[in-house]
Amino acid sequence: MTTNLATYSVVLTYSAMAVYVIAFIAFALDMAKRSGDVAAATAGTAPRASSAEKTVATVRGGTVVLERVDQSSDDDDAGSRRGTRFERVGMAMTVLALVLHVGSVVLRGIAADRVPWGNMFEFSLTGTALIILIFLLVQFWQNLKFLGVFITGLTIILLGIGTVNYYVPVRPLVPALESYWLVIHVFVAIAGTGFFALGAGLAVAQLVQTYRQGRGPTGKLRFMATLPDADRLEVLTYRVLLVGFVLWTFTLIAGAIWAERAWGRYWGWDTKEVWTFIIWVVYAGYIHARATRGWRGARSSWLALIGFAAVMFNFSVVNVFFKGLHSYSGL
Repeated sequence: MTTNLATYSVVLTYSAMAVYVIAFIAFALDMAKRSGDVAAATAGTAPRASSAEKTVATVRGGTVVLERVDQSSDDDDAGSRRGTRFERVGMAMTVLALVLHVGSVVLRGIAADRVPWGNMFEFSLTGTALIILIFLLVQFWQNLKFLGVFITGLTIILLGIGTVNYYVPVRPLVPALESYWLVIHVFVAIAGTGFFALGAGLAVAQLVQTYRQGRGPTGKLRFMATLPDADRLEVLTYRVLLVGFVLWTFTLIAGAIWAERAWGRYWGWDTKEVWTFIIWVVYAGYIHARATRGWRGARSSWLALIGFAAVMFNFSVVNVFFKGLHSYSGL
């Protein structure tokens, strides 16, 4: 039964990856559509007057006067809120893929009879699902659908690497992981990583927007004209990464408490502990730099990307190639 559930989990994982690819293509087509719309607008191919204007009746001195009112801006705002057809397809496919993805995580957990993040494969499986979930939930706060290409592309890469290179059969946990802190510490770390990923996407968009605005109107990167300006993107990056930093701070503290329970000391300069602290320092530096006026803009965004690079290094290199008390990935 356990073997069957694990097999079904893998099938759902590959199915989710296939749907994520469709979502990625849809989001890419959405960017192309945005570029085409901007190019058409700058070329002077505006909508006909009948579609851009409406006739309203007003009363002036007892006389009814008919006036034409430009409503193109209202239509543009409404269209922006609705999004393009490709964007809606991308979001729908992302939701469908997440359903399959969560099903895979649940089946893996049932097969293992524990939380499904006890090794590198399971961490990859659960972590990418949480990245997508955070991306979708954030839409209720702010429209960040333009990050769909980045988030789905990152998910496909991480999930593919985890499935191909890190897969291991279901097996019991090592003694050090048999603790309720596994649920708390690792889950919060995964959630923090999800916000860091979203912040990295915003930082990339902010850098591209800064480059574009600095060069003035050009024929390149037309789709960026439909995104928020560089200042707004910087503010969004800061807010998202602030949430991730709070979660990572809790991760660092919870890890120290768990280390004392498991190994009898709060800190031992283990490679994993050191890199967790390095990540915390980089993002703390980002927050401090963002609060200093001279480090706003592109400089702070580059620092945010350095932080995310440290997160990826911690996940892909430290967990695999560095030996220590945290070497329990099962590889």
